[in-house]
Amino acid sequence: MNARPVPPLILASTSAYRRALLGRLGVPFDSMAPGTEEQRLPGEPADGLASRLARLKAEAVAVRRPGCIVIGSDQIALRGKEILGKPGTAGRCTEQLLQSSGQEVVFLTAVHVVDGPNGRAESHLDRTVVRFRTLEAEEIARYIAADAPLDCAGGFKAESLGIALFERIDSADPTALTGLPLIWLCGALRRAGIPVP
Repeated sequence: MNARPVPPLILASTSAYRRALLGRLGVPFDSMAPGTEEQRLPGEPADGLASRLARLKAEAVAVRRPGCIVIGSDQIALRGKEILGKPGTAGRCTEQLLQSSGQEVVFLTAVHVVDGPNGRAESHLDRTVVRFRTLEAEEIARYIAADAPLDCAGGFKAESLGIALFERIDSADPTALTGLPLIWLCGALRRAGIPVP
C-alpha cells in the first residue's frame, strides 16, 4: 500500500527565528515573504491584531501556492497597553529594557495554518508573560553589546543571553516567546496530514 503523499509546507515568513524553530521539527519546508501590510486598525485590540496579521500572512502565501499547507505567525509585545516594537537601535533597545525593568511584558503569539489540500484553516493564540528582574543600566549595556537584540520585540533574545534578564516566564509553550508555538503547531500539522514526529 502506498503511503499518502505529504503536502508541501510553507512558512509565510522570512524571520530567521521562526525558520529555526520550524526547522526543529525535521519536516521539509520552504519560506516565503507574505508581503502583507502590518498596520494596526483603529481601536483594534492587541490580540486581534496579532491574530489578524497571522491570518493575512498565511492567506497571502496560500493564494500564491494553492495545494500547500501554509503557516502564518505574528507576535505582539505589550507592556501595560503599550505595544513594544523591534527597537532597531541600541538607544531604543536600552530605553525599552530600562522601562521594562521590574515589570511584566505580555507576548501574544498568533499562528494561522491554511490547509490547502483539505480546504480548511485553524488558528491559535499563545499568551506568554515575562517578568523582568530589576535591571541596572550597566548590565543592560553589557547585554545589548553581547546579544544585539535590535530586531526583537521587547529588546531581548530569550533563546540566548536574554534569559539572564528575567525573574520568571509564565507560558504553556516555551517556543512561543521566540515566535512560533511549536506544541500547538505540531498538532495542527498532524491534523493537516504532516507526520510530526
